[in-house]
Amino acid sequence: MGYKALCFGLTCILCAFYIFTPIPENIEEPWKVRIMDAAIKTTSLVATILEKIGLKRLEDFLAILVKLDYTQPISDENVTVMDTTFSDIPVRLYLPKRKRESQRPAVIFIHGGGFVLGSYKHTPLDLLNRWTANKVDAVVVGVDPRLAPEYPFPVPYEDVVSVVKYFLHDKILAKYGVDPNRICISGDSSGGALAAGVAQLIQNDPEFKNKLKAQALIYPGLQLVDVSMPSHLENEHGPFLSRKLAIKLACLYFTRDKALPQAMMKNQHMPYGSMHLFKLVNWSTFLPEKYKKNHVYTEPIIGKLNPSYSILLDSRLSPLAANDSQLRNLPLTYILTCKHDILRDDGLMYVLRLQNVGVKVSHDHMEDGIHGALSFMAAPVYLKLGIRIKDKYINWLEENL
Repeated sequence: MGYKALCFGLTCILCAFYIFTPIPENIEEPWKVRIMDAAIKTTSLVATILEKIGLKRLEDFLAILVKLDYTQPISDENVTVMDTTFSDIPVRLYLPKRKRESQRPAVIFIHGGGFVLGSYKHTPLDLLNRWTANKVDAVVVGVDPRLAPEYPFPVPYEDVVSVVKYFLHDKILAKYGVDPNRICISGDSSGGALAAGVAQLIQNDPEFKNKLKAQALIYPGLQLVDVSMPSHLENEHGPFLSRKLAIKLACLYFTRDKALPQAMMKNQHMPYGSMHLFKLVNWSTFLPEKYKKNHVYTEPIIGKLNPSYSILLDSRLSPLAANDSQLRNLPLTYILTCKHDILRDDGLMYVLRLQNVGVKVSHDHMEDGIHGALSFMAAPVYLKLGIRIKDKYINWLEENL
């Protein structure tokens, strides 16, 4: 009894400490954000402690909590919802019920979660895809690729490729009444990274006869080459997504080696032979002036890790580090970024890099935005910011798809 009381007391003290940690002044619903941020940080700390004492791996503990908010495929008066598989990969289909003589557009949505957590079953994303299907009158395909660390890179990426390849077959598009010229791939956070990488493949590979009309990336993480950009440093402790947790999850995408996240925290993780990538993700070149502030650019330090990870040179891991020839053929693009987000600069730079090669880009920047707000669109953890982001995303799809 005394042990339980001690643990409870320590947890309350931690929560109180995190609640009163300063947050950016312009954030909407600040006390709600403080409480949510404190809960996330306390949970992350507990997970870290459990991992250190050997009781539970961090990702396994977090996955248990995330799964508490999973939904079943329940249809409503507007949308038929069903779980099935495309090329043996689980997908959730959202099919509008209203009659339509012409073919519908389609949206393929990949969830975030650092390549380690999450699902289309997560209540807020189920709602997002349901709203998209109803409002845009589109067929929506939610994708559940296998996740790291059990299935490391490139498995999640290849799973998304398999789903998209299957869906783009003329026979499958006809089955669901989809217009082959009106297909969008989208995703949030790490799902945005997968969407961006798969879009680069599809648009440049002649094997794919049907191409994408659009891609929509919501606060995407687009590179692992340089993890000491202004947004990483300014938002190191969140809200919601801290630099330390983001790096931990990103490293689990391809290894359990504890030396890699330690090196990445110091920006000393890139192997020999990677210097050619630095110019493609150089924030001093591609970041708008207002976000450079007084930061001084320094290149990542190479060759510090032994063994090194040549996999970090793969542009499928870092779509922002793709060369101009890979970007030139990309479709109409929507990117949403948030000011108070460690991944902010990835999205901001991708906007400019795409514009520089002639890709048409629509960009929404949330000055009061924080990472992961889409995950807070349902009671009891409801944020107005999440609803605003959802509305901007769906409105863009309505106007452009």
